[in-house]
Amino acid sequence: MKIPRVLYLGACFLLFISCASPVKSYHKAMAAAPFDVIIVPGIPYQDRDWTSNIMKDRVAWSVYLYKKGIAVNVIYSGNAVYSPYIEGRIMAMYAIASGIPGQHVFSETKAEHSTENLIYSYRMATKMGFEKIAVATDPNQSTGLKTYAWDYGIPVVFIPILYDSLRSFPIDYTIKIDPSAAFISDFVPLPQRENIIKRVMGTLGFGIRTAEPE
Repeated sequence: MKIPRVLYLGACFLLFISCASPVKSYHKAMAAAPFDVIIVPGIPYQDRDWTSNIMKDRVAWSVYLYKKGIAVNVIYSGNAVYSPYIEGRIMAMYAIASGIPGQHVFSETKAEHSTENLIYSYRMATKMGFEKIAVATDPNQSTGLKTYAWDYGIPVVFIPILYDSLRSFPIDYTIKIDPSAAFISDFVPLPQRENIIKRVMGTLGFGIRTAEPE
């Protein structure tokens, strides 16, 4: 069966960006640094626990970029999706506890999919007057969101985590926060609100609201 040209080109493009080295992407981003703001996508949180190395790494990487002067401000993005804690607020709390001054930390609290993390945070950043915008996250998510940003012409730079740099960066992973301010009492997890098809469509960016989330 002959593969449609558009699918073939799309597959080639995905293969190309998936093979891109995080180190090369990092150095490419550094040529445009410093950034007015970086966007950090959220991940679910459990009570009084960082939950996973992914959350720790994303927050630590944002702290690294801030303290290195690569980022001036940070937007942490994410609603309460799979646990009753608003991800953008939880990550912001950890960032402030890790040394980023509160006036440079912002939370986007409506996104429920990674594409929404990108779009809603980008809208928030531009509304606040930020011009040079980057996305800082782990390499796998960076690759997927880079494809989406490229497809839709979203002018952001991607700064994937360099784990060797992160391992040598002094940050206290034993920090504790009071998560109560991010807790949603009437929380309903996403799988109970959206079926699998709708969740996949949301991940692909088909659930993006055209209006600014309230």
